[in-house]
Amino acid sequence: MIWKDITSMNLLQDMYACDTTYILFKHSTRCPVSAMAKRNLEQDKNLIPEGTVIYYLDLIAYREISNAIEQLWEVKHESPQLLVVRGQKCIYNASHSEIEMRDIVPFIS
Repeated sequence: MIWKDITSMNLLQDMYACDTTYILFKHSTRCPVSAMAKRNLEQDKNLIPEGTVIYYLDLIAYREISNAIEQLWEVKHESPQLLVVRGQKCIYNASHSEIEMRDIVPFIS
């Protein structure tokens, strides 16, 4: 599993414009629940294909990008939050203790 930072609106626009499936993890660096969700994803990385990229958004540093995610994919903002998006659709959305690696496997296998 590879974490790749989302730090620009350009990357977000590119994701929205193509038909590729992306995994987005919205993380608050100030929240212990968010830290636990990230740790749980890392512990279960063996459930997904090696080399899978999960895009990571630091909500504190890039709140405007989080707001854009909410608008583009029409999902209510939560933190932590795990989304699977394909083009202009959010095909999976979970937050807080509902974030489980096994739940996204069908979308990336």
